[in-house]
Amino acid sequence: MFFPEGAVRVHVYGQPVDMRKSFDGLYALTRHALGCDPLSGELFVFINRRGTQMKVLYWDRTGFCVWAKRLEEGRFVSNWAHIATRQMDWTGLKLLLEGIEPARYKRRYKRPETALKPA
Repeated sequence: MFFPEGAVRVHVYGQPVDMRKSFDGLYALTRHALGCDPLSGELFVFINRRGTQMKVLYWDRTGFCVWAKRLEEGRFVSNWAHIATRQMDWTGLKLLLEGIEPARYKRRYKRPETALKPA
């Protein structure tokens, strides 16, 4: 699906979400927790507690769609204390998916690697 640049509103849910939720669970979060209309055509972004998985719910005139992305390395969210429910534009979502936090201009957080000591 093609989204015109700047014409799509994106809502990021500012609390961790159980990634076992699918269409109905994400619909309920959008309706009740975010207070938005899921049928509006806007994108609704949900991230798991560890910050390694993201789901995006949207309505495309014929039904709901869910995009999912799981990171093999790094995190979408480095600290949940600094995350709040907010709106962003399509470009901000693309940057988030690529691992760039627009406010910080840094690559996504990676856990420090632990050095294995030979026995």
